[in-house]
Amino acid sequence: MSSTDTVLPGSGRPGAPPADTSAAEPPAPAGRGPLRRLRESRTLPGLALGGLCLAYALGAAAGWGSPQLSIFMGDFGLAAAALAAALSCLVYGCTVGGHARPAWLLFGLSSSMVSLGNGAWGWYELVVRTQPPRDSLADYAFLLFAPLAITGVLVLAQHPRSAAGWLCLLLDGWLIAGSLFTLSWSLALGRIAAGESGSPLRLALNLAYPVLDILLVSLVVGLRFSGRDGNRAAVHTAMLALAVTVTCDALFTSPELHSTYHSGELLDAGWFSGSLLLAWAPWSPRRRRPLREHPSAGGLPRRRVATTFSALTPYAAAAVCTAGILYNALGGRQLDRVVAAAACTVGLALILRQGVMLLDNLSLAQELAHKEAHFRSLVQGSSDVIMIAGANGVLSYVSPAALGVYGRDPEELVGGNLLDLVHPEDVGRVLSEVRRYLARVRLAAHRTPGTVEASARVECRISSGVGEWLHVESTVSRHRDGLLLNSRDVTERVMLQAQLQHNAFHDPLTDLPNRALFAQRLRAALGSRGQQGGTGAGIAVLFLDLDGFKAVNDTAGHQVGDELLVQAARRLQGAVRCGDTVARFGGDEFAALVCGPLGRLQVQELAERLRIALSEPYWIGGVELGVAASIGIAFGTPERGPAADPRAAADELMRNADLAMYRAKSEGKGRVVLYAPAMRADLERRTELEERLRVAVREGGFTLLHQPVVDLVSGAVTAVEAQARWRSAGGLLLTPAEFLRSTEHGDAATRFSRWLVQEAVTAAADRRAVSGRGRGGVPLPVPVAVRLSAERLCSPGLYETVAAALRDTGLPAGELVIEVARMGPDRLADELGRRLTALRGLGVSTWLAGYGAGGGSLGALARLPLDGLKLDRTLVQGLGDSALSRTLAGHALRLGRDLGMATAADGVDLPRQIAALQELGCRLAQGSAFAPPLDETRLRRALARRGYPLPKPLGTLSARRAHLAADTRTSGRPDAGGGRVPHHHGASDLPEHPAAAGPAAGPHGETVIPPA
Repeated sequence: MSSTDTVLPGSGRPGAPPADTSAAEPPAPAGRGPLRRLRESRTLPGLALGGLCLAYALGAAAGWGSPQLSIFMGDFGLAAAALAAALSCLVYGCTVGGHARPAWLLFGLSSSMVSLGNGAWGWYELVVRTQPPRDSLADYAFLLFAPLAITGVLVLAQHPRSAAGWLCLLLDGWLIAGSLFTLSWSLALGRIAAGESGSPLRLALNLAYPVLDILLVSLVVGLRFSGRDGNRAAVHTAMLALAVTVTCDALFTSPELHSTYHSGELLDAGWFSGSLLLAWAPWSPRRRRPLREHPSAGGLPRRRVATTFSALTPYAAAAVCTAGILYNALGGRQLDRVVAAAACTVGLALILRQGVMLLDNLSLAQELAHKEAHFRSLVQGSSDVIMIAGANGVLSYVSPAALGVYGRDPEELVGGNLLDLVHPEDVGRVLSEVRRYLARVRLAAHRTPGTVEASARVECRISSGVGEWLHVESTVSRHRDGLLLNSRDVTERVMLQAQLQHNAFHDPLTDLPNRALFAQRLRAALGSRGQQGGTGAGIAVLFLDLDGFKAVNDTAGHQVGDELLVQAARRLQGAVRCGDTVARFGGDEFAALVCGPLGRLQVQELAERLRIALSEPYWIGGVELGVAASIGIAFGTPERGPAADPRAAADELMRNADLAMYRAKSEGKGRVVLYAPAMRADLERRTELEERLRVAVREGGFTLLHQPVVDLVSGAVTAVEAQARWRSAGGLLLTPAEFLRSTEHGDAATRFSRWLVQEAVTAAADRRAVSGRGRGGVPLPVPVAVRLSAERLCSPGLYETVAAALRDTGLPAGELVIEVARMGPDRLADELGRRLTALRGLGVSTWLAGYGAGGGSLGALARLPLDGLKLDRTLVQGLGDSALSRTLAGHALRLGRDLGMATAADGVDLPRQIAALQELGCRLAQGSAFAPPLDETRLRRALARRGYPLPKPLGTLSARRAHLAADTRTSGRPDAGGGRVPHHHGASDLPEHPAAAGPAAGPHGETVIPPA
């Protein structure tokens, strides 16, 4: 037995596994008993109605126990039932709208006529105690019942939409009416007409009632009815009630029953039941049935000339007419002319009706052939492969598209098994999807019968004629006892999806895994070790950064840089093991994931091999290029157990490796550094400091002090340098050494620099406004100096901050000095030169502070637009004791003078340092030998003093003056004695006091503040 026997579950074939049909069984509603379900389905009122009719029939069969009660129930009982039907139909007709409203009102009026007739009949029998006379009110009331009911039936009937439909309707009506008239005339109407031969009016009245009943029955039987308001059950119940009533009328018309009839007998039970059925009809439960749709009608009901029931109508009518003729013939009676005429018309109508049916059938056959050809052309011309498989999986039809899609002849596929074409790995999944679909279809059909069956989509691989496996998407639906499959080739789409998925997790340049895939594999590795109870010691993450790659990009171009990255990726792949992962995160950053039984020493050796491999020369386009590699290593923490979160652990491990890599770059590049917890603590400390700095700037935690800059010739205060101090919680002003170091990097550093510039310019403008006036009322200029690093000067927005501060405060640009704390790396030299040039364009002076310490080439010093330079305190400290310091300081001052710059010294704390600077020709100085940083009140007092006393010179006066005279060349700018004052740094409020020596002393090192 092959596997194809299991395509359709429940097919009865041996070997087929039992399908899971639990989903197809509808769940039983909880808490709903039989009585409640009976009440909700409106079955209980129907049962009560049936019980009432049965009780009336039993009472009529028993004679009601007494003649008087029998007459009462036969007259007034029927009148009450008819009155109930009249009120029910009238109330329903008044409350509902639509096309059915007039019909229900007419049914109510017809029932009221029956109630009036039965009431009049009972009046004569019970009140007057006599038989009703001929041509009484009861006869005319009963006579009006049929016309009203016939009109209501015509209102409810569906009207034909074509002339052929109207012709068929008239022929069917006459066939039914003529056959019934023939039978009735043979049974009773002929004798009634013969007995009333003397009175035409009486004959018409006696024949009118049965003829109208025949017409009513013909309409009920021949017409089609539909509940367009959704209540088909109400219409059908009303038609049944009218049919019961007309049947009882026909029995009453027969001479045998008419002569022996008395009120209250069993015949009255039929009229009673008909009235109660008509009373119940408007309120019968609504039952919606789905419309049967034709496949070619686009979901709309099919319009046909003849219905299934009307096709049988001619034969039934002919049978009834034949029964009437046979009744006369077998009874030995002569053939009545009325019967003969009616039979002839019925036969003629039957012939015409058959001709119309024949033409209709020919038209339908042509339409069916046309639509069949249309659908055949659609199927054969479709690019999708359409297949029909039986319950055992055998293909019974395959469309011609299989030749173009699968490369197989459709005729060869017919008779074969569907699963023989499916890839062996996909057979189980296909069977599972089909079983699930069939179970869902059975469940939907059980819950909501008549609904359109859903379809299912199944993807699998199909063998092509050339031996390849094609990815095929099939829409599966039921077809009789099998399946209908509409399949299309989606191989290109599947390949594109696979390529897109690959691109989403791989670097497009090197084809290495990207950050997302690397993190996914790292989380999987950590999760698997956590489930196994491992410690994670066998997992290491290496972050690699190429040192000098930017220079390659700038000099050789980005195309060469891309080729270098590709070669570096290949070297990394060749240096790691097969199970390790190498990824590119972007730019020149790579990462490696090492898993397995490797110790820390082995991982370090692997990292060293990677560094050496990346540092070897690269030959690209015949040119040798070289880069180095900085590598950081982080190991999985041993304390992580099975309950650890792999995502959080992976993120932390990657952050640690990143920290180690940046530590390797900061320590000189081209090296391997292992992660240590101190790196994390250092990062957290810097982050905390930056946050404290941000808060201090925002909430006013900093204050501004100024240190005077003194002229070493006259002792006058020529400028002041703005210095920030941190205001502690106790109100003390402390030197924030760690804060100052943290201001070198980050957004907080930029904000602090902007605040420092704005506060210094504002304070200088305020002093200018309140300062005393000299000759001619011109304010005495007191320039202010602001010291910033090269990185901060090159940061975005600083130039705009300086310009806005000068514009808003009105301070002349010549009274602002920007000092470069250090030149920084050579890569910033060009940008720093542009920024200094822009500032000098505003009229701001520019100085180089801290000269003699730190990096920076002399060539960059010559190219920068500077007005002066200031010796670093490290050169000034040993001037009084060390001949080497004096020599170095002398050469530095001479270099500044040769470049046309003014000279100054920082950190002058002792009188002998002042004397030494005077001998070396330094023009300006600042330090605690003159004054420490002062608040605003003490600063204004020092400015009012106009100067500080200078110590006696150590050498001859002529020599000292010669050096000082050489310093008067300040790049073409006048000194403090005339016009614009050189932008130097100021002196002290105290004439002289000792200061602590060492690197921590000075304006930026007086007090060390703990981190937090």
